Order: sequence, then structure tokens, then C-alpha cells
Amino acid sequence: MGEFSLDNVNEMYMDVLREIGNIGAGNATTSLASMVNAKIDMNVPKVELMEASQLSSAICPEDEIIVGIFLEVTHDITGSMMFLMKMDSAHYLVNRLMGKSEDNQDPFDEMDLSAMKEIGNIIAASYLTALSGMTNLTISPSVPYIAVDMAGAILSVPAIQFGQFGNNALLIETEFGDDYMIEGYFILMPEEDSYAKILSSLGIQM
Repeated sequence: MGEFSLDNVNEMYMDVLREIGNIGAGNATTSLASMVNAKIDMNVPKVELMEASQLSSAICPEDEIIVGIFLEVTHDITGSMMFLMKMDSAHYLVNRLMGKSEDNQDPFDEMDLSAMKEIGNIIAASYLTALSGMTNLTISPSVPYIAVDMAGAILSVPAIQFGQFGNNALLIETEFGDDYMIEGYFILMPEEDSYAKILSSLGIQM
């Protein structure tokens, strides 16, 4: 198999990535609905492959404060993954989960951060389960880490860490909620060898 690059990603692979996004969103919807005890809809408006250096500008201005949940991926594929939310979405979700007033904008306390970490963990696991089911690969997430910081600062960590292996990231934009739709961004950055394993498992020759 030749060296992976964005230039030689074929449409079949992109179709598979979109399907992984849709299955992952469906899995996450079921779990989140039980957490908030309400009907939740989720859709996947956009799936893109891009260079890691372009991620922050694709999501929001680099100086905008966001919430980032970071996990490492191990076993058959290795790399990193993140789930990101803008502050208005994060506040709404925490207020809903913690029984606070909908317009509460207080700084997040330890309980709030723990709740968001669990949400990120559920959503990340949902996408990894979808990827694992389609590839028959064993994929495991690490314990999640959470940060509230500028987008540029949060996204620089995985970009630097995995830039030495390959600079390609899968960005899945998600929307979920009921009357109020929350925007979230799922980012998967496998090491270059792991892209080859994913493609091979899907029967796609590069």
C-alpha cells in the first residue's frame, strides 16, 4: 500500500467515513437521551478530511474559548481523538444535566467538568464503536482529559504530538439536542500506519 495522503483519498473511502459518522451519531444519541431523560435528535452535517493545522480555523476563530475533551486511541490503531464544543453549547448541556437554570453562565466547577468529560467519553466511544464495527479492528480510548481554553491552544496539542506521524485528521461536525441544537466537533487523528490498517480492513486499495 502506498503512502497515505489527502490527495489520493478516493470517494469510496469518504462514503465509508460519512457512514461511520452517521452510525456513531446514532449510537451517541441513544446514550445521551438516557442521560438527560429526553428525546434527542442528532445529525451529521459535515465529514471532512483535512490537515491538522487547518482544524482550529475550520471550527472557530483561534482565540475563541471552547471546551475540548482529549483521548488517546490504542490497540489495533493508534492516534488521538477529541470532542469539542463551543461555550454556549457546553453551558446549555451542563445546565440541562445538572438541573441548573438554562441561562446560567457561571464558570464551570469540578462537577460540571466531570459531566462534560463523561459526555465526551460517550460520544467518542460511540464513534469508535462504529469504526470498530465496520473494520473489525479493536480500538480502545484512554481516560479522557478536559480543557477549557482558546481553540488554537487546545488544537495545537494533538497537532504537535501527531504531526511527526502524519498530519491528516478526520473532522465530523455533529448537531444534537431537542428544541435547542448543540454543535459539537469530533476529531480523529490516526497515525499514518493506522490509516493504512483502516483502509485495508475496509478492502480499499490506495
